[in-house]
Amino acid sequence: MAQIIKTNGEVIETQPKNGTDFSLEELQAIVEHKVNGVSYHYIEIINLRDGRIMVINDEGKLIGCDINHKATDIFSEVFGYHDFVVGNVLLCKDDEVR
Repeated sequence: MAQIIKTNGEVIETQPKNGTDFSLEELQAIVEHKVNGVSYHYIEIINLRDGRIMVINDEGKLIGCDINHKATDIFSEVFGYHDFVVGNVLLCKDDEVR
């Protein structure tokens, strides 16, 4: 089952509305961040090379989203170096996004 990892540390179990794969609109809604009434929701997909992907806000660092410490820990464990992930993310199996 997929998980939404929020910047406040909350993890929410979720699944695609159609039961198989997330639509673009669902992904955008998960990572969406608003700044001064403007919605930023472009997605970026990070392949974790173990059958999972992390969907993040493509502009998250540029628009000042908060650091997501849980997602950052997962990223660092997989890639072996430290960078940071910001904003709410979706962690799911790669076949749940088409």
